[in-house]
Amino acid sequence: MASKHFEAAGDTTAQWGEGPVWSGATLYWVDIEGHLVIAFDPAANSERVWNVGERVGTVVPRASGGLVIAGDSGFRLLNTDTADPSQSCAPLADPEPDKPGNRFNDGKCDPAGRFWAGTMHLEKPRRPTGALYRLDADGSVHTMFRRVTVSNGIAWNRKADTMFYIDTPTEQVMAFDYDMVTGDIGNRRILCETAEFQGVPDGMAIDEADNLWVAMCHGGQIRCFDSSSGKTLEVIDCPTPEVTAPAFGGAELSDFYVTTGQSGLTESDPLAGRLLVTEVGVNGQPSFAYAG
Repeated sequence: MASKHFEAAGDTTAQWGEGPVWSGATLYWVDIEGHLVIAFDPAANSERVWNVGERVGTVVPRASGGLVIAGDSGFRLLNTDTADPSQSCAPLADPEPDKPGNRFNDGKCDPAGRFWAGTMHLEKPRRPTGALYRLDADGSVHTMFRRVTVSNGIAWNRKADTMFYIDTPTEQVMAFDYDMVTGDIGNRRILCETAEFQGVPDGMAIDEADNLWVAMCHGGQIRCFDSSSGKTLEVIDCPTPEVTAPAFGGAELSDFYVTTGQSGLTESDPLAGRLLVTEVGVNGQPSFAYAG
């Protein structure tokens, strides 16, 4: 197990941080339960924060400006140029208006600029009432994978022929064949089982060598897996147990950011809910913006 020095980045302490993504010179992330989208500029050590008025599971940059979020009411555009909260969000699509017991959770854009995000069942015991959706540039929504319980980490390899995906309660990292032209997936298979490890698999990032970095929520660890064999390559011990998602950032994508949350496991923990940053000795792959 590797020991790294993590530092808190920015000023926000989230109730439940998630969805970090690097774009331009900014690290975007969300506080799901706090209804916040946060933009952290490490060069200026400054933040911008938007309250979007509902739980927000993930955020991605939009190629034509602004951001796109997925939350309680589906996919929405976030106008980052207005200070008026009532004018900041515009609806795009809601694929689950008939499922008030679900909300959107994690998601990312694929190399073609399609926004993939999935839903989760809110009540416990959780049931597989969610799905993984794909929002195309023309605004159409496609159901890509059903019977999801808690949709989480997603990533694509450098060749863009494989997509990796996590439905947390399965305690698996899945792999799919991926067609970048059509956005279709197939040949679902299990890359690795995580039940024997500390915590459960949550958010995921991919590095320049196509290795997967998975946050093990409730377990205070980040595990690095070989994306071909599923073998564990490295384990990083984190300073707070509720680690939710990693992302590579910085000019060279050599900074390693981790979002965290607060729970009964983190009482009196000053780093719980903070955005953390360290280095893991490798660079990440760039993120992609929504093309719509």
